[in-house]
Parts: sequence; C-alpha cells; structure tokens
Amino acid sequence: VQVMSVKALGIALKLTFSGTNQLIYPQTWAFSMVVISCIITQMNYLNKALDTFNTAVVSPIYYTMFTSLTILASVIMFKDWDRQNPTQIVTEMCGVVTIFSGTFLLHKTKDMADGLLNSSSFRLPTISSARSFKQTDEYSEGVPLRSSDSFRSLH
Repeated sequence: VQVMSVKALGIALKLTFSGTNQLIYPQTWAFSMVVISCIITQMNYLNKALDTFNTAVVSPIYYTMFTSLTILASVIMFKDWDRQNPTQIVTEMCGVVTIFSGTFLLHKTKDMADGLLNSSSFRLPTISSARSFKQTDEYSEGVPLRSSDSFRSLH
C-alpha cells in the first residue's frame, strides 16, 4: 500500500510541478495521509523489532518482506505478468526463492551459532597480568580463540 501510495503521490507532485495543480484533489491528500501513516507505523514496528531482535535477523526479514510485497503490489496494480514471457516470470520467481532461502539460512545459522556458543562455553582462567600467566581462582565465561598450548607458548 505504501509503495503504491508513494507512486501516486509522486505522479501528483510531478504533475503539480509541471503546471497542473493536483493539490486541489482530495485523492492527493488521501495518498499523502496513507504515506505518512504507513511511514509512522513502519518505523514504530521496525524500532520495536530492533529492540527485541538482533539486526542480523531483522534487516533480512524486513528486506525480504518489503521486496516481496512490492513485487506483489506491482504485479496486481500493473498486471506485470501479462506482458512477460515465461522465462522472465521463472527468473523473477527464482530471485524471490533465492531471497527467501538466504533469509531462512541467515536466521537458521544464527540460531545454530547461538546454540553452539551456549553449549561449548566453559570457564577460562583470567590473565592477571600481560607478562605472566598464572593460575588464579578467577574465571570468566567464554570461548577460546586459541588453544591453551598457544597461551603457554606466548608467555
């Protein structure tokens, strides 16, 4: 709805700037109100999603939904598939499947990485000084970047 309203508002403004005033029509103002309300709603829910979830999850899902719904609205409004041959339609569908697959894989691999970090985390001894490595009673949670042998060889 937002994309179609923005398109209608853009056409109205283009006609207004070329000399045919479109601001006298209530449709122009209705499309303006739809655009403003869609932007406010979209920003509200996008900010709530970013507060709740990781950006690596929200951004791809947002992009996928926006792109898919824009394509669907364009197909409905402009009857886009009437003028395309089957090869173009299959190519577009492959693009949509690729976007959905990428988003799904991003989301699933993020969950797998979170599970891996939670299951293999253990307590590492903290290093009390940069020059000497000595065993202390203080431990920290984490996943080592190097094996313990490489820590001993450095110190």
